[in-house]
Amino acid sequence: MSETKNISDLQKETYEIKKMYNDAEDFLPLLGTDYVELYVGNAKQSAHFYKTAFGFQSEAYAGLETGVSDKVSYVLRQDKIRLVLTTSLVEGGEINEHINKHGDGVKVVALWVEDATKAWEETTKRGAKSFFEPRKREDENGWVIESGIHTYGETVHVFVERKNYKGTFLPGYKKWESHYNPEPVGIKYIDHMVGNVGWGEMNKWCEFYAKIMGFAQIISFDDKDISTDYTALMSKVMSNGNGRIKFPINEPAAGKKKSQIEEYLDFYNGAGVQHIAVATDDIVTTIDAMRDRGVEFLYVPDTYYDDLIERVGEIDEDVEVLRKRGILVDRDDEGYLLQLFTKPVVDRPTMFFEIIQRKGAKSFGKGNFKALFEAIEREQEVRGTL
Repeated sequence: MSETKNISDLQKETYEIKKMYNDAEDFLPLLGTDYVELYVGNAKQSAHFYKTAFGFQSEAYAGLETGVSDKVSYVLRQDKIRLVLTTSLVEGGEINEHINKHGDGVKVVALWVEDATKAWEETTKRGAKSFFEPRKREDENGWVIESGIHTYGETVHVFVERKNYKGTFLPGYKKWESHYNPEPVGIKYIDHMVGNVGWGEMNKWCEFYAKIMGFAQIISFDDKDISTDYTALMSKVMSNGNGRIKFPINEPAAGKKKSQIEEYLDFYNGAGVQHIAVATDDIVTTIDAMRDRGVEFLYVPDTYYDDLIERVGEIDEDVEVLRKRGILVDRDDEGYLLQLFTKPVVDRPTMFFEIIQRKGAKSFGKGNFKALFEAIEREQEVRGTL
């Protein structure tokens, strides 16, 4: 009886979200991820790290030399991925408070839109808390309209309308000329970004993305799907209509020991972006390049590969090549994917990156969850936080 009720509840929930989305699917068209801004303790040194280790290129700069007196921002780009690294130049204020509380982490997930004013109006009238009202920024290269809303934790979405701007990044920035630009590692675009939220808050934020932004739930995982002998979590994946923006939302689930989500929430002091998944067309080459430059990845035991083909079917890659690099493989009805996760790239055990190559698969590696979380637990045990 209870099982039937659970299935019925899930079907009802999915129907309501889809109905909500279908009724409003045109109110917030998103063209893609415009940029991701991290508040960091030292933007110049962080920029050097992301250039060296991840192959990002210098794009733009704002600071004292451009008339900005309270902060400095370095803009990096690789293909369609743009990172903005921002540090405060003065004591006190929002940036310092954010860093003191969270450490280095994502503050802004900026979304590229056709009309930033309409995006703000449509989301705020549906209940979003405004971060800032639509504003115009301009210089000799044209103008940009921006607006912003709050989402989970202290993370915000900024809507960027740039169709009338021909300059470098945004007004107020100048082109960042640098003779040091290591070769790219082959990452192309942001595949998805994962948010960690507190106990019992996953459905609240999934409803936020459905109601406020017109997203639909495309996948859900419970603690039976995502668990080991010690820890567990639950997750739902929200996507906009064209599939360009996908936000999995995680919350902790009860287990024998502290899960990676709990560890994140403890060290980040609240909800925030857990990881950024970046896509590549050649994961082996990308992983090799990043590892050669000092990026550390989670360790996957050799035994994972012993029955790999039996689990996922035939693949194009040599299993021994994947084994050597610890690359994970999973399959769904539309194909397969390859993925690997870095260790945290900041001092606290919070934010990390996922490298993913899709060969038809639309899913998120459900078959790899156990291996992934056991790998994370090994790191937690070393840190004394399991």
